[in-house]
Amino acid sequence: MNSLPYPKAIIFDWDNTLVDSWSVIQDALNTTFLSFGMREWDMDEIRHKVQESLRDSFPKYFGADWEKAGKIFYRRYSEIHAERISPLPGAGEMLRSFFQAGIYLAVVSNKKGTFLRKESRTLDWDKYFVKLVGAFDAEKDKPNQEPVNLALKPGNIYQGAHVWFVGDTEIDMQCAHKTHCTPILLHSKFPKPEKSKKFPPALRFQHCRELCNYVLNM
Repeated sequence: MNSLPYPKAIIFDWDNTLVDSWSVIQDALNTTFLSFGMREWDMDEIRHKVQESLRDSFPKYFGADWEKAGKIFYRRYSEIHAERISPLPGAGEMLRSFFQAGIYLAVVSNKKGTFLRKESRTLDWDKYFVKLVGAFDAEKDKPNQEPVNLALKPGNIYQGAHVWFVGDTEIDMQCAHKTHCTPILLHSKFPKPEKSKKFPPALRFQHCRELCNYVLNM
């Protein structure tokens, strides 16, 4: 017997959970670093370090100039993101299947909300999501509970194990634990056990099709 409740709602992270936009993030971030005479990050650093929202992470990198740096980052990101993002394998089919199954679908991302929603429209995924919540849409960003509450509000759904939070990073698992949702790790490479010890996932999947099959067969 399955010990997890069937999901009444599924909240997804965006980058590296549903779409591949790492090259876009790297381009915009390194453009910003170079503007401040700082060294560029390679892709391993980008994948490891980019989890928090800009308003939470940039003060650590740029100090008092973080808002100026943010404008540079967003300007470059806006120039390139819509054309360069691509869905991860099986993501579109998974969303369609969950939508047809009547599961409430939403996104909580630390990407700026305007960019998040533009990318969803570009992929023609708006029809699947009830709500897409990005950075600056709520009073606080992920891993705080405010964006989760905002994502669930249109469906009058409350936090709990019947809400699955699907993401690829520790900050996603932290958000799930903080909001008492079921934490689901979706990542092509599972982290070492000690990496997820603080905020362990209830289940781990390596690709979208695996997650989709699991839910539809519950």
